[in-house]
Amino acid sequence: MTRSLATAAVNPLAEKDCRSITPPYAKLNENLATVRRILNNRPLTLAEKIVYSHLTNPEETVPVRGETYLKLSPDRVAMQDASAQMALLQFMISGMSTTAVPSSIHCDHLIEAYSGADKDVASSIVTNKEIFDFLESAGKKYGVAFWKPGSGIIHQIVLENYAAPGGLMLGTDSHTPNAGGLGMVAIGVGGADAVDAMAAIPWELKAPNVIGVKLTGALGPWASPKDVILKLAGQLTVRGGTGHIIEYFGEGVDTLSCTGMATITNMGAEVGATTSLFPYNKSMRSYLGATGRSQVAQAADANAQFLRADEGSAYDKVVEINLSEVEPHINGPFTPDLSTPLSKFKDMVKENNWKDELSAGLIGSCTNSSYQDMSRAASIVKQAGDAGIHLESKFLVTPGSEQIRATIERDGQTAIFEGAGAQVLANACGPCIGQWKRTDIDKTKKEDNAILTSFNRNFRSRNDGNPKTMNFLAAPEIVTAMAFSGKLSFNPMVDTLQDKDGKPFKFQPPSGDDLPGQGFETGRDTYEPPSPTPTPDSSVNVVVNPTSNRLQVLEPFKPWNGEEFKNVRVLVKVQGKCTTDHISAAGPWLKYKGHLENIAENTLIGAMNADNGQVNVVRDITNGNDDSIPAVAKSYKNQNIPWMVIADHNYGEGSAREHAALQVRYLGCPLIISRSFARIHETNLKKQGVLPLTFADENDWEKINGGDVIETVGVKGLAPGKPVQLLVTKADGSKLTIDAKHTMSVDQIEWFQKGSALNLIKEKAEASLLSSSSA
Repeated sequence: MTRSLATAAVNPLAEKDCRSITPPYAKLNENLATVRRILNNRPLTLAEKIVYSHLTNPEETVPVRGETYLKLSPDRVAMQDASAQMALLQFMISGMSTTAVPSSIHCDHLIEAYSGADKDVASSIVTNKEIFDFLESAGKKYGVAFWKPGSGIIHQIVLENYAAPGGLMLGTDSHTPNAGGLGMVAIGVGGADAVDAMAAIPWELKAPNVIGVKLTGALGPWASPKDVILKLAGQLTVRGGTGHIIEYFGEGVDTLSCTGMATITNMGAEVGATTSLFPYNKSMRSYLGATGRSQVAQAADANAQFLRADEGSAYDKVVEINLSEVEPHINGPFTPDLSTPLSKFKDMVKENNWKDELSAGLIGSCTNSSYQDMSRAASIVKQAGDAGIHLESKFLVTPGSEQIRATIERDGQTAIFEGAGAQVLANACGPCIGQWKRTDIDKTKKEDNAILTSFNRNFRSRNDGNPKTMNFLAAPEIVTAMAFSGKLSFNPMVDTLQDKDGKPFKFQPPSGDDLPGQGFETGRDTYEPPSPTPTPDSSVNVVVNPTSNRLQVLEPFKPWNGEEFKNVRVLVKVQGKCTTDHISAAGPWLKYKGHLENIAENTLIGAMNADNGQVNVVRDITNGNDDSIPAVAKSYKNQNIPWMVIADHNYGEGSAREHAALQVRYLGCPLIISRSFARIHETNLKKQGVLPLTFADENDWEKINGGDVIETVGVKGLAPGKPVQLLVTKADGSKLTIDAKHTMSVDQIEWFQKGSALNLIKEKAEASLLSSSSA
């Protein structure tokens, strides 16, 4: 590994105050001892040790994987700006004066990529001033750390500042498991779950099963950690990790960098895993030291036994990957689990008759924006530059944080990128989540084109709003090399380009350090990190303009009336993949994340209607006309007609977007039945008082259609494990009965009865306040 680019640090990192960052190891070990006694001292996986040690009351629980609902006390909450709006709007009506655990807000989702770095940040501050002012003032009032626009992507900031081995963190973004690269159980949740943790309400999780991934060998020169998870995604599929924590073990673990492990755990979300994590090791120790948290490393060293699986612990499933045999992979298009080895991708291009052209290459995002990623990609660019080879595709670079941006600027990688013609974007999510004002194609014409990215998701229309853009996922160095060929069929491991002298040129394997030789740069004063534990200021007035179209104070949902649901209309029968992007689109809709009424206008606009084969077109039974899904939903709501959705497999996969649950509840949907649910979305529905049911026989999905009238049997007297029936009246008057199941726990049933989890939190806060005032 070369360090030829390194120079002396200009503004080096200082050691951080780690008191609020270091997990409470003594308490965790004490809790774990109780759990061990209850479980007769059976060996535990690392995932079990961390999760069970965070039980609010370990004496009350006998954890059984896949069965027991656990009440947990998280150590920390992190929120990105798009989801923080709704989380804080909910927290504001909870009656709390400050958060119960350290929490942070990260302004990364609302910055649109267009002109590049600083210009895009400045533009976003103007465009989103109302939102950023709201978040900053709420942070000051309630003692929540506020990271300014341009400071970095939430998951990179968390990894650099807050992640700690053995901790438990909730994050309002599905790629929160990124922190598992530092041995933390970090779980993506909706805003209502974050409010639980911030309000000291035990957070509930069904005890996950555990998939063990045994790593042996070491990666070859062209392979990267990204290829490990791209390969695993192909093996497990987008549903294979649901209900499981993925735990990596084996001698291959110690060959990976900390940020490389974070890349792997980040994309565990793409297989539906609750989270993913690695055992504490030397790479984590080095990274903690390099990022000013040597105190955390020292505490982790003293608790090393706690931070690895017990010898003899058993996994529910074991997958073995020999890192020495892993080759670069390309996944896609349109789903992250369609995995193809690079050596076979050229054939795939031909077989599918795809146009052999790469319109853009994009590297960075929360998944791959580390110093190591940027250095390896820059080494490819430098090789091409030295050979006189120019970019044939548009090439965009997203640093993950101000710390990374400043460090790669100092060490020369930025100059290499820009010298080749790359555009360096802001330290933000940008194109990865659809915040890309793309100008090289005409979106209105829906041009066929292909892009290659180092991102984590590639659902249709996600990046640029064009459903004809095929998004393929790969490691940054592969994306970079292929951008110099401009072709999808190019394999940089074996194929050649023509250099400035007309001679064949073949790339050498990429190189780059795990960590900067001269340490990390802090970056510009503009993005100075906030205090880890800001002091709340009750005098701060958090203003929400009643005429705003961006923010709207929430009104509590009405409690359940205690009766069976009757005369519920099937609004739409959804066919195929229906992610949270389909249910609540991002992109231009992000500006309405804090305004429920406005963002509800996009409800299910990406859903395919199984009855007519059309997207976002349903029949309004009250008038016989076809209209958009949100329009008919609003019409039913105005007529006090309850409605429901019939959904296919893995309904609600993708981002931890609680709006996808809030919107249907707001528009009058009391229940949804599917063949299966994605974990986060199922929980989000429960939080908002929507009853999620699954078909006892998934083939019964075929028997219900849009416009059918539903009556329930079993909602009255709802109990854990007790089935529910749907009495279906068809359009021709015929009737049938459908058996349904649910996963509602005792506490979740109480959410449903109260109308939402937030209603219950508020009720308990008011009762506590009344009790203390009368004492």
